[in-house]
Amino acid sequence: MGDGGPGVSADGAATLFVRRGERYVAWLAEDEVRVLRKVSAEMVGLLTDGFGHDDPVVRRLFPDVYPDAPDDSAEFRRFTEGELKTGKVDQAGAVLAGLPEREGEVSLDPEAADAWLRALTDARLAMGVRLGLDADTDLRVELDLAVDDDPGSSRVFQLSVYAYLGFLQESLLEAVMGAPVR
Repeated sequence: MGDGGPGVSADGAATLFVRRGERYVAWLAEDEVRVLRKVSAEMVGLLTDGFGHDDPVVRRLFPDVYPDAPDDSAEFRRFTEGELKTGKVDQAGAVLAGLPEREGEVSLDPEAADAWLRALTDARLAMGVRLGLDADTDLRVELDLAVDDDPGSSRVFQLSVYAYLGFLQESLLEAVMGAPVR
């Protein structure tokens, strides 16, 4: 779609999410749909079948509210965790529900856009833990090192997915906030 349609500029460059009235619209290629479907399904699996407090990803997604008071944290978790977990599963489900079958337009209302933003945040947090990334990690350097080590490695792919999710999240946030897409 190089006609300036949703998610594509007039010169054919991807812009991802753009605002169209009260909706946020993007054109996703088949590979992008496949990645988003896989990441979202893995999040649902993690939050349902694979849920365990010994998992570092779960600890990152559901941090202790009172780190110095484990009993208080456990009590707080007992009352809030079910609802928080359900919300995260619903958000990942919103991504799955909003995806085209193969490639195509994604059109989100404000509620769905909010769910997508939250789901993308959760997915990036989860991937960051699994990849050993933190706030001080320079993703470009990390990706360059991984490519130098083995360009066909799963780490290169995972870091690329992590970077893509960040780009997608940023473009949706900019569309929601009304900022121009870079």
